[in-house]
Amino acid sequence: MTRLNDVKNYKKNIKSYHPKINYFVNGLKAFVIGGLICDLGEAVQKFYVTFFDFNEKTAGDPTVATMILIASLLTGFGVYDKIGQFAGAGSLIPVTGFANSITSAALEHKSEGIVLGIATNLFKLAGSVIVFGVVSAAIFGLIRLTVNNLLG
Repeated sequence: MTRLNDVKNYKKNIKSYHPKINYFVNGLKAFVIGGLICDLGEAVQKFYVTFFDFNEKTAGDPTVATMILIASLLTGFGVYDKIGQFAGAGSLIPVTGFANSITSAALEHKSEGIVLGIATNLFKLAGSVIVFGVVSAAIFGLIRLTVNNLLG
């Protein structure tokens, strides 16, 4: 019985030491920074449309590749981590967050060598992102198919 009371008292006492989370400010920062990252992607796409022989549909692939390159470079220089600390989820949602997760895993394990370090650990985090992305796309596809069949 005393063990249970100790655990309850500990949980009650430790609450005063936890920082207060301002959900509104965190959400606002995530929204603004995520929007700015997406605006940068739009600017890159407009660059490809304006200066190269791309239309809006065909400019998507080089735009994504450019955004991945920019995020990987910023991760390598330690800048993207600071953006992530400030923006929270706002830096994770776009494709740049995916590039950051791959690049940071590669940088973390580079001392172990190319094969056993970088190649083995490169997709640790990114692999789960791919799996959950594919699974959620399949679920939402089935929901959409069901709704479309019910409505028309």
